[in-house]
Formats: sequence, C-alpha cells, structure tokens
Amino acid sequence: MTVCARWAPRCAPLVAALAAACGGPDDGAAPASQPPAERTPARGARPFAARFQDATAAAGLDFVHRTGAFGEKWLPETMGAGACLFDADGDGALDLFLVGGARWPDREGDAASRCALYRGRGDGTFAAADAGVELAGYGMGCAAGDPDADGDLDLFVTTLGRDVLLRNEGGRFRDATAEAGLAALQRPEWTTAALWLDADADGDVDLFVGGYVEWSPETEIFTSFDGVEKVFTTPDRYPGLPSRLYLNRGDGTFEEAPFEGPESSRGKVLGAVAEDLDGDGLPEVLAANDTRPNFLFHNLGAGRFEEVGVAAGIAYDENGRARAGMGIDVARLADERAVVAIGNFAGEPLSLFEQDGDLRFRAVGRRAGIAEPTFAPLTFGLAFLDVDLDGWLDLVVVNGHIEPDIARHRPGERHAQPPLLLRGTPGGTFEDVGADAGPAFARPLVGRGLAYGDVDGDGDLDLVVTQNGGPARLYLNRLQETDPRHFLRLRLEGTGANRQALGALVEVRAGGRARRATVRTGGSYLSQSEPVLTFGLGDVDAVDEVLVRWPDGRRTRHAAPEVDRTVVLRAPR
Repeated sequence: MTVCARWAPRCAPLVAALAAACGGPDDGAAPASQPPAERTPARGARPFAARFQDATAAAGLDFVHRTGAFGEKWLPETMGAGACLFDADGDGALDLFLVGGARWPDREGDAASRCALYRGRGDGTFAAADAGVELAGYGMGCAAGDPDADGDLDLFVTTLGRDVLLRNEGGRFRDATAEAGLAALQRPEWTTAALWLDADADGDVDLFVGGYVEWSPETEIFTSFDGVEKVFTTPDRYPGLPSRLYLNRGDGTFEEAPFEGPESSRGKVLGAVAEDLDGDGLPEVLAANDTRPNFLFHNLGAGRFEEVGVAAGIAYDENGRARAGMGIDVARLADERAVVAIGNFAGEPLSLFEQDGDLRFRAVGRRAGIAEPTFAPLTFGLAFLDVDLDGWLDLVVVNGHIEPDIARHRPGERHAQPPLLLRGTPGGTFEDVGADAGPAFARPLVGRGLAYGDVDGDGDLDLVVTQNGGPARLYLNRLQETDPRHFLRLRLEGTGANRQALGALVEVRAGGRARRATVRTGGSYLSQSEPVLTFGLGDVDAVDEVLVRWPDGRRTRHAAPEVDRTVVLRAPR
C-alpha cells in the first residue's frame, strides 16, 4: 500500500498560483514556488532585540522523552508530548511538568520515560521533584487547573488509554481520577488536548478533552513510499474520536455534557483553546483537527455547545480542504477582533483566521506574511506572545517531522527542523526574524509542545519546547539584559470556585492604544503556558488604566498600576 495523500504537498504551489492568477481570495496558501531553505533576517524599520539562549543544562533540566519505538513505526510514537508551566507549590516561581511516553508491552524497544515535575527557583533554574507524578502509561498532553477550588493547581494528563487527574496536595500530587467521577465517565480512548474553562458560567471550573483516532496495535496500518519499507502512517486512515466536555458539579466531581452539531461527534483534535468570540461572557472552544475540518464549538449557555466550524469559516482553507491541524492559539492583535493561528503539516502553510463578525472568520495567512516561512515546516506547537515587549504580539512556531527517514525519501525535507519566530507589526503582518533571535532558533529540533512564561523573573517571556523522542529544551529570553523594555504582568484572582479567573478579559491602556488578553488555559500543542498575562509596553513607562471584565460579568477599572512588575488584581467580592 502506498503512502496516503497527506505526505504529498497537496499541489499547494499550483493551487496558490492558480488562485493568484484568478484573483482568488487570500486563503494562506503556499506561494507558487518552494520557499528557500535558508531564512534571511527581516529588514524592518524596528530592530529586533530579543535573543534566546539554550539554558537547558544550566537550568538543571535533564528530561528526555521516549517513544517506546521498537522498529515497527506505530502511529502514537510520532505524537508526544506536552508541557505545562504553572506554579505547583504556590511559591510564586514557575514549575514545569513534562509528559512522558512509555515502553510498549512485550516489546524490546526504546526505554520508557515517565512524567516529571521540576520545581522552579524563580531564577531560571529547576530541581527535579519527587512529587507523585511519575505515572505509568503512554502520555500525551496536560492541563493545570483548580477544579476543587482549594487554591492550588491540579493536573489533568491525557493518554493513549485512560486519562488521569492528579490532585495537588501542598505541591505533591496523587491520583484522584476515581473520586472526581472521571474514571466512570472515561472510555479507554486516545485523547490529546485538554483545557480548563467555566463552560456553563456557574462559577466553577469544567474540563474539555479532545479525542484523536481509534487506534490499537491490532489496527496499525501498513503505509509505505515504495510498497516495501514501512513509514509512519497518518490519521486520515483511522476513524476519529469525539471530544468530551465534563461539567463540574461544584464539588470537584464531574458529569459529561454532550456536544451538538453535525460535525461534533467525530474529530481528530490535537490543539484546543477557549475564547469568548461573540462577547456574551461565555467561552467558545476552538479545536484544530488533524486531516479533518477544524471545530468551533459555539457556547449556547448552560453547558450546551454546538459545533459551527463550517458556517464560521474556520473548518477548511479557502479551497475547501481540511488541513492537518496540530497546535492552535487565539489572540487579539490590534482591536476587539480575535485572530486564530493553526499549525499544519509540511506543504501546508500555517492557517491564520481573522474574525469578521461574532462567529465569522476569513483566512488572512498570505496577506499577513506567514504563508512563505511556514510552508515547508511541519508545525506542532505555536503561541502568540510579545517576545520583544514592544506592544505587538509575535508568533512562535515549533516544527518537526513525524518520519525520521523523510530526508531519504524526500530530499528537501528534514526530520529535525528549526523553530520560527514571526515578529508582529503594527499593520497586522508578521516578519520572520528567527535569524536574528539567537542560536536557539537556528537549531533543528523534532519539536512538539511549546509553553511560555517568565521562568527567570526578569519580566520577559521564556520558552519551553518538548521534542518527540528527545530532550526538552529551555530557551531563556535575554531581552532585558541587552535592550530593556517596559512591561506589565497581571495575575488575576477570581472569587468563588473559579480561583484562576478563567475567562476574564483584560484591557491595558497605555501610550495611546489598548492591549487585550484573556485569562485561560490550553492552546499550543498538548501544552499550557503560564496564566499570568504579560503586556509589553516598549518605551512607554506608564499605564493609564486597566479594565477587567470578570468571568461573572462584573467590570472593574484599575487606575495607573506601576509598570515593570507583576500586579495582582482581585475580583470584587
């Protein structure tokens, strides 16, 4: 059996050329010619100042992800794994949870790796912790939240099998899946992305879990380039699985709520993110599907969601094709409208959708300048963040192929691929500045998960990147050492059971413009970044005011908080 169509570039250059010749709409399709292998520095008017240093060894991170590979190239070996940056012990410093793989039963293969927690010291270094998180099982992703409202963050871990809820008890974790009622609700399925949100606006924290495909060792499909040698197969050969929504009963236990809509039953979710898109105070869920149309679950209230991705214009590219969606993120760039980025397979440029109405989107990838630099790589993790604190959100993209031998079969492609750093501009376009961002962005990786946070406490945002079958990497941002910029970091504290204030919308007004962000979990690929919001101010040394719309709909105004620090904002009681 020959390899499926996903391995091919899907005629994207030809389609793009035809679209350009016919005056077709901007769908983010690839340019007519293959992008050059060498990236060149952007030559914009503003010099790019951020530089990233690989500080993995100096930080004390020695985690290596293992796939369990034994030579048969089973599909799950290509996928893992995720990372979560969060404060596990409440000391104010970011800790790091890394998801491990496993050895296949009765197989002599790659050594097993287990989940691990590293406690941060707040200075960019970590110490490995014996915290009860070394789970057996084939791990995928993670999400940190507080469903029992006790003030510390628990961990939910997705797996190839049954997922696990780890309850945080003073910085040490124990398996609480059964007592939360999740063991009875779960099926032994392959799950991937997960996020915490207040789905039904009742003040407590609920759980979204994305399903991937129906796979087992017995159903592994032989796929080949030449009909002889097996390569890793792709998910279009397998039936998809439903996403699950677990509603919190208010006491940290859960019940399942169904999704509604023609496409909601079966997807192949690899990334999910929550955002209130229509301004009604209820979060929608956007999900990137692998070789299936992307989902937009419209929140109808009372825990009811309807899948409307096709009608919203986010399910397909403009040519009516479902791309191989991996990671996803959403941001508000210059105004109230949301922008959604989705990473795709090699030969499928990154998708960028701009909101054009409450639940309507249009593809703007080519116009925004991201089609050419993202055409060749296979993208997994991605995130919007202000890397250089200039007040405009940038886009970090983590890449890596699924087939280790791809260069032998397709000489223009590589298994390990360098990440991308796309600098955001005031005009809503992006420039590839990876060549200016330091050696960390020149080093090829078999990249998967991406999480960001201020690991070393200097105000700028650092990166954690996981690799499939390789070591996790910590990239410290040295911006504040070389070209200091002003910033404001906000940590929100909610009331009642939503202690993290998930869903709160924050607007910072400074220097004649507004910057907006939502407190949330999820996003990227199987990973979670810190929940503290970082707003870059550039040369602006004062904030006029901060406006907050809290999850319960109340609004507060906070006058002129001091900059260059983390400020705690508490919901009115």
